[in-house]
Amino acid sequence: MAIRRIIKIGDETLSKKCRPVTDFNARLATLLDDMAETLHEANGVGLAAPQVGILKRAVVIDVGEGIIELINPKIVSSSEETTNDYEGCLSVPEKWGYVERPQTVTVKAEDRSGNPFELTGEGLLARAICHELDHLDGHLFTEKVSEYVDLSET
Repeated sequence: MAIRRIIKIGDETLSKKCRPVTDFNARLATLLDDMAETLHEANGVGLAAPQVGILKRAVVIDVGEGIIELINPKIVSSSEETTNDYEGCLSVPEKWGYVERPQTVTVKAEDRSGNPFELTGEGLLARAICHELDHLDGHLFTEKVSEYVDLSET
């Protein structure tokens, strides 16, 4: 496993739509392992492949209950949107803001072996899923912020 460089806002890679993963092989496993290690090293909650320069539909999330890997994820249902917390992004250092997100989402995805599964997340997990899936379509949370928060004074 290796720590990968996290791409920052301004890099055009972050604005590109990712391609589906079609090869479930050792290279994908290495990418997912590296992304998990990079996420933990950066003290983040989620990391999408384009944030490490790979335009593939792959995401890792850890809200404190262990790594969740989502390959080719699609949200299939969600609750009403609510602004209940602020969020930040490893690709947008030192910026936080309020973004409307659903309290609950259900996503269909594949695991690292290509096996399909469904996952329902609530609260922070739902927020992380939505945030990371936005990355796969070339969008940053800064496009959806209703109000920025200054956390330097806390």
